[in-house]
Amino acid sequence: MLIALFAMTFNSVNAGLIGYYLAKVSQYPDNYFLHWNFILGIVLFLGGFIINYISDDKLIYLRKPSETGYKIPEGFLFKYISCPNHFGEMIEWLGFALMIGILAGWTFFIWTVSNLLPRALHHHQ
Repeated sequence: MLIALFAMTFNSVNAGLIGYYLAKVSQYPDNYFLHWNFILGIVLFLGGFIINYISDDKLIYLRKPSETGYKIPEGFLFKYISCPNHFGEMIEWLGFALMIGILAGWTFFIWTVSNLLPRALHHHQ
């Protein structure tokens, strides 16, 4: 319960900081969407989203309704890495941090990697 409470607290504070900054503090130029970090960030965010979506879909439909037991997913990025769903999410938040370019965005990316990378490595073992 304590870990869940810490995670909820961190995410609430961090989301609040990001929201406050974007709504009240940010002063992006009118052509900010043409800056390299925004373009690269949105490409990474969308690419990570697609990887995450496809990977989660494969995991959801891995077993038939009556099947039980362990099953290894095949195809897509599962051919190359054990947890492409975690990889995709990390890429998403890297892109988001690049797009907004603030400490709270980078903090969320680091938090995400700190949470998902150990889980992916453990799952791979």
